[in-house]
Amino acid sequence: MNKQTKKIIIFDDDEDILSICSYILEEQGWEVHTFTDCNNITEKVAGVLPDVILMDNWIPDAGGIVATQALKKDEALKHIPVVYFSANSDIQLLADHAGAETYLAKPFDLEELERVINTVLISN
Repeated sequence: MNKQTKKIIIFDDDEDILSICSYILEEQGWEVHTFTDCNNITEKVAGVLPDVILMDNWIPDAGGIVATQALKKDEALKHIPVVYFSANSDIQLLADHAGAETYLAKPFDLEELERVINTVLISN
């Protein structure tokens, strides 16, 4: 089976979320890259070229909205779907403002995580 490994980047400063998500996604055959800040975001993403990005709202230093907007302005990276995730009650507004493809409210269950990721993969 030479199916290319799917790659995902998770931007979150919560180490617990990173480790849980990494574990679940690696079990499913994903190659997971994690960052606890969004500094030099375009360089980080260009270095991995993931199939999907999970973006936390409160990621240091600039925050998820600014980080997502930076990616969406980059010709080489703007096609990569961003799943915005946050515990904020305004998550849909935040995701729209950021230009993210979809969102995932925290706390989320793992089925929901998988469903959202697979949805953006199919539609992209």
